[in-house]
Formats: sequence, C-alpha cells, structure tokens
Amino acid sequence: MNVVVIDGQGGRLGRELIAAVSARCPAAEVTAVGASSAATAQMMKASPAHAATGENAVLVACRRADVILGPIGIVIADAMLGEITPKMAQAVGQSAAVRILVPLNRCDNIVAGVSDVPLSQLVDDAAKRLAALDE
Repeated sequence: MNVVVIDGQGGRLGRELIAAVSARCPAAEVTAVGASSAATAQMMKASPAHAATGENAVLVACRRADVILGPIGIVIADAMLGEITPKMAQAVGQSAAVRILVPLNRCDNIVAGVSDVPLSQLVDDAAKRLAALDE
C-alpha cells in the first residue's frame, strides 16, 4: 500500500502520522510530502521510505497514492497560512486515493462538531482507520 502523508508548517502532525502508520501498518510504503522544507525535515525524523517538498511533489504523490493522510487543510486552497496552493488542494481532492483527514480547528478553518481532542488521539484514530483499510 502506497501511503502519502502531507503536512505543512512545522510538520509535527505529519511526523506523528508516519510513526503511527509505521507501527500499525509496517508493510505500507510511506512517502512524506511537505508543503514546506521545515515540514519535510520534521517528517523525515520518522523515517518514511521517501520524502519530497513542494507543490509539484504533492501533485505527483497524489497521482501515485493509495491512501493520503494529513490535516484537513490539505484539501483547502490557501490553508496553513497559505502553504497549501490551489493546485495542491485540487490534487488531493481529485486523487483516486482514499483520504484520511485529521480534523484540526486551526488557521481559520473550523470543523463543526469536532471538539478539541488531543493530537495523539487524532493520530491514533487515523492510523486505526488506515489499518482497517488493509484488512
């Protein structure tokens, strides 16, 4: 299974998602794609199989992905303080991959019905949902 983890800003969520995916689905081939070099550098600490940075990397990775994981902002143009370009959001949204989006209420995007849950619980739930796809 080709899993693409996309994150921006500091990359903390992406790093935690990669670690959780590696623990729950060790056969998955994980590609980390950062909207910024800082995000990619942070995600590389979790030892993904591949890593890349920037808009074109997101476009290419989304075409090859079986599953895309990341914060909900990756499907919203100009999210993450402008790091997510319209082309990035479109590539994620139009990908044939299954999308597992972590609902974070940040950067002027608020998801109704989502309470403030610790990030560790959100990451664990995302990894559980990915593992269920593999069953």
